[in-house]
Amino acid sequence: MRHLKETSKNTDKTKSKVTMAQAFKTIIWPRRNLVFIGLILIVIKSISGLILPWQSKVLLDEVIPNKDYTQLYTLIAIVLTAILVQAVTSFLLTRILSVQAQFLISELRAQVQKKVLSLPISFFDNTKSGALVSRIMSDVEGVRNLIGTGLVQLVGGSFTAIVSLVILIKLNPWMTLFVFVPLSVFGYIALRAFKYIRPIFRTRGKINAEVTGRLTETLAGVRVIKAFNAEEQEQIVFEKGVDKLYQNVKKSLTATAFMTSSSTFLIGVATTGIMGMGGYYMIIGEMTTGDFLFFTLILGFMIAPIVQMSNIGSQLTEALAGLDRTEELMNMTAEEDNAQRTIHLKDLKGEITFKDVSFSYDEGKEVLHNINFTVPAGTVTALVGSSGSGKSTMAGLSATFLTPKSGMVTIDNQDLSKVKLSTYRKYLGVVLQDEFLFEGTIRENIMFPRPDASETELQNAVKAAYVNEFTDRFDDGLDTLIGERGVKLSGGQRQRLAIARAILANPKIIILDEATSSLDTESEALIQKSLSELIKNRTTIVIAHRLSTIKKADQILVIEVGNIVERGTHQELIALEGRYYDLYTYQAKI
Repeated sequence: MRHLKETSKNTDKTKSKVTMAQAFKTIIWPRRNLVFIGLILIVIKSISGLILPWQSKVLLDEVIPNKDYTQLYTLIAIVLTAILVQAVTSFLLTRILSVQAQFLISELRAQVQKKVLSLPISFFDNTKSGALVSRIMSDVEGVRNLIGTGLVQLVGGSFTAIVSLVILIKLNPWMTLFVFVPLSVFGYIALRAFKYIRPIFRTRGKINAEVTGRLTETLAGVRVIKAFNAEEQEQIVFEKGVDKLYQNVKKSLTATAFMTSSSTFLIGVATTGIMGMGGYYMIIGEMTTGDFLFFTLILGFMIAPIVQMSNIGSQLTEALAGLDRTEELMNMTAEEDNAQRTIHLKDLKGEITFKDVSFSYDEGKEVLHNINFTVPAGTVTALVGSSGSGKSTMAGLSATFLTPKSGMVTIDNQDLSKVKLSTYRKYLGVVLQDEFLFEGTIRENIMFPRPDASETELQNAVKAAYVNEFTDRFDDGLDTLIGERGVKLSGGQRQRLAIARAILANPKIIILDEATSSLDTESEALIQKSLSELIKNRTTIVIAHRLSTIKKADQILVIEVGNIVERGTHQELIALEGRYYDLYTYQAKI
């Protein structure tokens, strides 16, 4: 998708405001052939709609006075043909434009989702997933009014109104002038209302995303809610959100209702005036009954599109507000768009080095302070320390989920901040403490990194991670459905499945973040065997609270308050009788 607005890249500082001209250039113009066909169809539909009032005048002024049956039959045939043309053009308009609009919506959703997935991890840390779902699925829906029948009806309605105005002026310029005054007032009111409504629609998208985000969290955490008897509390939070949404909708409905009431009143004034003036002109003989009926019907053809245009204008305003929010996402800088990332890795060995690395999530609050260490290729480095010491941050830096505020993380002596991420991450495998599993089967989850893996490769990974130890007891084996986030599996089973997934990916660098923390003693014994296979000849960074699992690590780094306070092998650190010795002996007593 070419951006609707290319000038702004930092949406944290500036909010894009998509204009109709930008929307026309990027959305409508590339589909100009379809739109042109739609305009032709709506012109044909509009012209055929004028046949009925014209033939009504002929009926009253010529056919009935002359008792001309032949002309009557001809008139009926003409009117039926016009009605058929209207029906066919209406069908074609919906079939061509509405279907194309839905295709565009699906296309935009896919492109926005692609853009969102390209954004850095820090973006997701600060944004609710439910809010993103709302923005991807809902904000783009308004474009149906740009490509669909909405915009074409706006143009077609304008054409009908202009043609009708010309006919009315020819019939009676004074009556036409009388009608034109209240319609001009209505047009002014509508324009003011659209200017007022657009910010409301924009805010509505934001509120809707917040409410959807909270609802998504509520449903995902339903076990916690029920466990703490917090249903009423969550209900209150949700009710506040939907009330906020209601208040926003009420504002837009009030503005729309004011426009509708204004149109009803002003059109009523115009109609009353036309009755009086038309009656006067018929009494003095300057207008026939057919002329008056023709004028009244044509007047309806001029007024109806104007009133319809006010509704379409609201739809277009809502569409532009949605595109504003969509463009905020599309203008964000993707990870791979960083101009400094020019290095393409080839034949990776896997040596990771931290050089004077400092990092902070919030300005002025460092969580790592001048960290220096090297993980030689093919070796295991374990990170231990109390919670909040900075271990996971170091793992995140190694995985390129985070970027140092100062200092440098290198891979094979190449600065990771300048490496093309896709060329690094294809060598990377990560097993997290709270491993995420997708809804589906065990087989689909293990094969996620390599959907084209052979059955033999799959079975090798399953056996290496001892997944078959529990799948053999399931009726459907690897094809067992595990539910959302793997809810039907135990913690140990989910962890083994995640390790099997990493084994199948066959990475050169492994990051294990509390990989055995969810396991019982029996499961841990099985996992230790599979991990030994997983980390063989691979550069491995292990975070572990269970120090018994890292005795064989090539080096152990003890992290406290963002600093490396001790380093060495298990035996060396035990002999040192420092912080590691305290942690290890304390766990041994438990």
